[in-house]
Amino acid sequence: MDLPNNSITPSIGKNILSLRYNPNLKSPLRKLTSNDFQSNSNTLSVDLIHQYIQNHIKKQNFSSEKKISIALSGGIDSTLSLAIIRKIYPDLKINAISIKFADSIDETLMASKIANKLNVDHQIISIENFLLELPKAISITKQPFWDLHWYYVVTNASSPHIISRYCFDVLFEGYTFTYSKFLSSINKKSTTLEKIRTYLQCHERDHVPDQELLFGKKSNFSWNSIYSILLPYFDNSLDPLDQVFLADYNGKLLYNFTPINSAIHEFFNITSVTPLLNSELIEYSTHLSSNYKYDQINNIGKIPLRQLLKKYGMNDLINNQKQGFSVNTLNLWNSFGKKLCKFYLDQSRLVRDDWINNEWIIKYIDKDNLDIRYVNKFLGLLAFEIWYRLFITKEMNPDEKLMI
Repeated sequence: MDLPNNSITPSIGKNILSLRYNPNLKSPLRKLTSNDFQSNSNTLSVDLIHQYIQNHIKKQNFSSEKKISIALSGGIDSTLSLAIIRKIYPDLKINAISIKFADSIDETLMASKIANKLNVDHQIISIENFLLELPKAISITKQPFWDLHWYYVVTNASSPHIISRYCFDVLFEGYTFTYSKFLSSINKKSTTLEKIRTYLQCHERDHVPDQELLFGKKSNFSWNSIYSILLPYFDNSLDPLDQVFLADYNGKLLYNFTPINSAIHEFFNITSVTPLLNSELIEYSTHLSSNYKYDQINNIGKIPLRQLLKKYGMNDLINNQKQGFSVNTLNLWNSFGKKLCKFYLDQSRLVRDDWINNEWIIKYIDKDNLDIRYVNKFLGLLAFEIWYRLFITKEMNPDEKLMI
């Protein structure tokens, strides 16, 4: 099994384990600059946003399709997408897919109510061991990521088209747990470097205090190399919150969600339709003042989308605390994650080849009540180890299941 180009080497691990994306990937989207996030004088027009979404959906000409699939988490994004599609195509057969993760919050009941109201078929997929097919998923994406819930959605799609929603949070400011932390930790005198450090610290999946000790000599890790990636997003005249949006867009969206999901779609020969990934809406939303998208006082995001949902009479079915397809990471660690990490990292090829420091692993892996940041880091290490055995040492079969 080969990698697509020579630029993808084990050195990407320090970026993925620090930022949760690989900035060396090619993305189908254009990288944005601070100029693209300059607020203009436009006032919020929910009708215009609605029109942009409708136009993009109508261009797909679903009227000639027998059936389409959609991932339905029961949150704002998937519910709004489904409501608009149903309005445009009242007779189209739609298969809504929801994932039920073991030992996690079950929101499939909410999704079922939404599916019933919009007259669509509802398929619930139960996943006991979220990590079971990790080798197969990584062999498809060719990237060492463990959170590949979209793989499970697409493998259960029963049509050539699937509706995706993986950019709503970035464009309409849905990562409210990050924004409130960030804003409360900085002030007007904060330097660029202080804002970059705060941004990293606000992402519980990506940051541990002693991260520099995680890497072996061959990784050549330094915080300065990580800071340099983020520097253009915070060294500008934007409002601090817009700087966060710029960093999220040029990070998670450009180099994680988009290329990872695109690789999965291509492998399964499925066409993805993302209602918000059209140039008109990206242009409009990025130039829209953050005040129209995010309520700082109440820590509520996606304000225009919430208003649209109300127009469709769906707002009462939405839980404001909705997390999207989300596995309970701590419960996953206690049920499968810790055992799998101990098994695969005990004779780690990454440690053997000096990419990862074994002392860091030994220090934390058997700790009781391990902090969620370290749990996420270990799951990231597991994905990196699987990736290494698939593509570098080439000793692992993609069809191997992760079971202990």
